[in-house]
Amino acid sequence: MSSSDDIDDSAAPLIEHLAELRTRLIHSVIAFIIGMIICFTVWNPIFNFLTHPLCSAMAERGQSDCGLILIKLQEGFFVAISISLLGGLVLGFPYISYQLWRFVAPGLYKNEKGAFLPFLISSPLMFFLGASFAFYVVTPLAFDFFLGFQQAGSLVGEGGVEGGGIAAIAFQGSAQEYLSLTIKFIVAFGLCFQLPVLLTLMGKAGLVTAEGLGNVRKYAVVAILILAALVTPPDVITQVILFVVVYGLYEISIFLVRRVERKREEKLRAEGYYDDEYHDPMMDEFDGDDQK
Repeated sequence: MSSSDDIDDSAAPLIEHLAELRTRLIHSVIAFIIGMIICFTVWNPIFNFLTHPLCSAMAERGQSDCGLILIKLQEGFFVAISISLLGGLVLGFPYISYQLWRFVAPGLYKNEKGAFLPFLISSPLMFFLGASFAFYVVTPLAFDFFLGFQQAGSLVGEGGVEGGGIAAIAFQGSAQEYLSLTIKFIVAFGLCFQLPVLLTLMGKAGLVTAEGLGNVRKYAVVAILILAALVTPPDVITQVILFVVVYGLYEISIFLVRRVERKREEKLRAEGYYDDEYHDPMMDEFDGDDQK
């Protein structure tokens, strides 16, 4: 067989994979666009739902009007677009994940499929849990903290002297700025809740160990503190909540990785590959000879 035939044979699978990838990407983009169009038609109810924490915090302070203003003429349109983009991603994510699985699954062994699929399912669930925690717990506390810097005005100063009044400080928020802040909270906590999924998957692949994660715990604390300062607004309450939650997730990750290691050890011992007296760490990467 000539060298040109060898090149053709090796190029054919690559072309097939690229064609498959293009098909999956097109389907994913179409799902995203459909979800975006659906959310654009109902962006007002979605925005009303997102403003519920603010309205509740203002109502508790006796402020009945929680209306937001449009600083720029085109701001309302961009608010609708922002909601549509986020909503399109949320609605289209299950189908996009399915397309990702259909593209990756044929190249995985049976045991690899069994390991990867649970993480593909748990990842969006953990993101939803983190987003819900941010929306129902964190944002009400944060907004109540921010609204605490308001003050009532007065035309008469101390001692009854006219002309020495106090200037009022009242909240008149921009709709786009409020939406940006709320989305930042939701996305930040949603991504932070991916930590157990990511570390457990890395533990399954043998990239990290429970002992190693425990040894770098003090460095993880510093990293989490920096993360809390970067992804949250500059208020201590939100930063403390994010730190406590993420550190708790880190400890849960250590427990899950240790559980993965224990199951791998039991499997290797049952197959006769594990030596109780001398354990080679490289054996952790041995997953058997399962066929596709």
